[in-house]
Amino acid sequence: MTDITTAPVAATPEMAGRSLFQLAGIRFRRNRAAMVSCFVLVAIALFSFLGPLFVSHSYDQVFPSYVTIPPSLEPRPDSASLQDVVESVASRARVEVRAFAVEGQRFTVTIAADEPIDPRATRYFDRANEFDATEVVSTGEDGRVLTLEGSVQREYFPFGTDPNGRDLLVRVMLGGQISIAVGVLASLVSLGIGVVYGATSGYLGGRVDNVMMRLVEILYSLPFVFLVVVLVVFFGRSFILIFLVIGAVEWLEMSRIVRGQTLALKRREFVGAAQALGLTDWQIIRRHIIPNTISPVIVFVTVVVPKVILLESFLSFLGLGVQAPLTSWGALISEGANNIQSAPWLLIFPAIFFVATLFALNFVGDGLRDALDPKDR
Repeated sequence: MTDITTAPVAATPEMAGRSLFQLAGIRFRRNRAAMVSCFVLVAIALFSFLGPLFVSHSYDQVFPSYVTIPPSLEPRPDSASLQDVVESVASRARVEVRAFAVEGQRFTVTIAADEPIDPRATRYFDRANEFDATEVVSTGEDGRVLTLEGSVQREYFPFGTDPNGRDLLVRVMLGGQISIAVGVLASLVSLGIGVVYGATSGYLGGRVDNVMMRLVEILYSLPFVFLVVVLVVFFGRSFILIFLVIGAVEWLEMSRIVRGQTLALKRREFVGAAQALGLTDWQIIRRHIIPNTISPVIVFVTVVVPKVILLESFLSFLGLGVQAPLTSWGALISEGANNIQSAPWLLIFPAIFFVATLFALNFVGDGLRDALDPKDR
């Protein structure tokens, strides 16, 4: 007999499986517009929340010497304007400027008067935004002549200043913080309420669905501004109240979207199998209905965020939202629109960030819609 040896068969390598969300993530990363928009949103968020850490100015700091100045990358004041500043300070101190010189970041000025000059006259120079740490280095003519030295305070205003002399760069950063925070928090409030409410209404159906939807329609009929006015009167104007009120209104539309998705899901086979296994209604809603409505909900949230930002801007314009010295992109745009002829930069810079955020959110929403679309799998 011939001995036939069988060669061992090589084991077939196991194929790593991918979940539906992993496949959706791959499709989303292939969408260049959505990925670029994600980077834009991250850049704007870092600019708004981390930018103030690298700027020496505060959002409510006023520079009386720099009121409504145009944007520039050059330090202010320049050497040519310092002479006028010294003359202005000297007139307020009721002294005469005999000599003035600037070397780097230091200045030297000689002032004179008919009577002995009080050394406290240096305070007039320190009160100006351009000078700091002024001190008397020499006296002459029985105190009627003083030589002062100090440092020149040079400031940078790449976005210019507003009519109150505040740095617009820092104001735009603060506006981004409030607008983004209100948009995200209000969207989370509407997401939490709307998803649970809509899934419960759609799954239970019958009279419960009828009553719950009639309640939504009644709330739809209430004037939004009137509701905000009533809440502001009772609880006062605050940042927390803004996103709570907006979120409490935006959940109505969210609930109707989730209800429509639930009506289509409740007749699917997996829901019938869950019922056959004895799961309660709440368990089915929590484990099967809500997770399967995530795709349209995520896409809808990208639409809600810019809508909430617009609503917050509208409330601030009416005096019911963020109040000075706090601000938002909407409030800055409203202020810039009033000064568009004399100071167009007050409108241009906040509008650029506002429009860029809206476009980025829309592109991200389109990318999520394409990635999560079951027909595209």
